[in-house]
Amino acid sequence: MTPALTTQRCPAGEKPARHTPDSDAVVTQLALAARDGDPAKTDRFVRALHRDVWRYVAYLSADPQAAEDLTQDVFLRALAALPRFEGRSSARTWLLSIARRTVVDSVRHAAARPRLSDRYDWQSAAEQNQPYDLPGFEDGIALAELLATIPAERREAFVLTQLLGLPYAEAAVAVGCPIGTVRSRVARARTALIAMLTDTEPSATLPKQRTMCDARYTAPTTPATELKASLV
Repeated sequence: MTPALTTQRCPAGEKPARHTPDSDAVVTQLALAARDGDPAKTDRFVRALHRDVWRYVAYLSADPQAAEDLTQDVFLRALAALPRFEGRSSARTWLLSIARRTVVDSVRHAAARPRLSDRYDWQSAAEQNQPYDLPGFEDGIALAELLATIPAERREAFVLTQLLGLPYAEAAVAVGCPIGTVRSRVARARTALIAMLTDTEPSATLPKQRTMCDARYTAPTTPATELKASLV
């Protein structure tokens, strides 16, 4: 019998552990225990990676409205495939590979009736699932909207490595392409994001008299300038 899937997210103000080799080892052990039929470990495995999968499919599909259903589908596929999981790669990489195929299948199925993501849906998704290490609330919204405008392959590589924290080698395994290709896609995504943020910055021409009279005066920062600084 397939265990019930939890859809609980982290409590308000609490973030899951950042991706590290140690955390990957723990998650992989949970997956192996789940494979052997331990229901408690199965529940912990789902909880440990639920948020990463949700964010990945939301960004990759550019459809946060469908992200919860896609996430459920990913875990159903993963639990069905667990008997074949041997731990040769980390469980996180293995699961994100399944997530990628799930999104691709969903996009192909919906190709005849494409849906447009509403701007406010992106804002809502960003508010609940801000990327790690960004300066603040507005930046999470801004990055979600900007990522939706770049090519899917570059967006995927950026999300895997810069937001979910996967090493380039593991991202290459999840995507199924050479590591150099992942690096190139991330670099191009970052360049595109910085260029778009530069275009949105207000011109900050300071009054010459004030600049000369007050050496301590500095131009005010904006969400766009802070976000760009985090990408450089």
